[in-house]
Amino acid sequence: MSSLSDLLAPAACFMGAAGLDRLSATRAVILGMPYDKGGSAIRVGARMGPEAIRAQSRHLDRFFPAFSSLDAVAALELADAGDVAVTLGDHAASMAACEAAARHLLQGRRKLVALGGDGCITLPVLRAVGGVHEDLAVIHFDAHTDAYPPPAPGVHTTATTFTYAASGGAIAAARCWHLGMRGTVSVSDVRAYGEGLGFRIIDDAEMRQVGLVETVKSVCAEIGDRPVHICWDMDFFDPSAAPGVCDPTWGGVTSAEGLAMLRALSSLNIVSADVNTVCPPHDTQNMTAHLAATVTVALLHLMAGRG
Repeated sequence: MSSLSDLLAPAACFMGAAGLDRLSATRAVILGMPYDKGGSAIRVGARMGPEAIRAQSRHLDRFFPAFSSLDAVAALELADAGDVAVTLGDHAASMAACEAAARHLLQGRRKLVALGGDGCITLPVLRAVGGVHEDLAVIHFDAHTDAYPPPAPGVHTTATTFTYAASGGAIAAARCWHLGMRGTVSVSDVRAYGEGLGFRIIDDAEMRQVGLVETVKSVCAEIGDRPVHICWDMDFFDPSAAPGVCDPTWGGVTSAEGLAMLRALSSLNIVSADVNTVCPPHDTQNMTAHLAATVTVALLHLMAGRG
């Protein structure tokens, strides 16, 4: 007779992946970072993102033929480590906890996919991954560069994530591409500021002129076989596809366009990723969380396809 543990599956785990008790066997791990800094007076709630993405993952199947022939969950022996125990309202402590958890899970060079949370969670992930993988390249899919000047020295916001990632040495700005900048901005020279830090910025209009998939393939050719982190902010999509985000910005890609751009990453050595800015209180019919779960599954297939 089967034991009770054989008969039960943890409902909270992403796509039914193993829990933390199976961590020693895994090649890749999901980690929730349920934190938002509350920078918006209107759209707060990204802290609920990991729970929503996991819930929507239960609607998805294991195979994704457009990306690979594998069952990525099985191929990666995927585990879901649960959520970081953040302290809402204490930004420094929360970011330190996120970084420490990520560093622990990256031991043995596991692959990591972090679920946010708002755009702040990318910084501790980059610090952890950059400490493991030298020569790390980053592709940041976002309507915003998140490389803005800090409002005051040492002050962190969702808009300064990449500013501090570069100035703190977590990443080399010259090996980081920001794709998709569009819409209104709070700083008139934000592109010049980001490029002054060394970042490679390709805005939405430039991508469309060259071609969305062609743009991604060109970036991949420059990166070559370096280890890569993919940062996917859900507001990269148009709000018609992903309404439940912290900072909706019109003119973004459709779901089909975004998935095609993901497929174009297949040549890369993706070692880590984060999917952020799902804001469940503003998410119509869980559309954004479902799309974020699909993006996460696509990233897992890309990781598994590299062996």
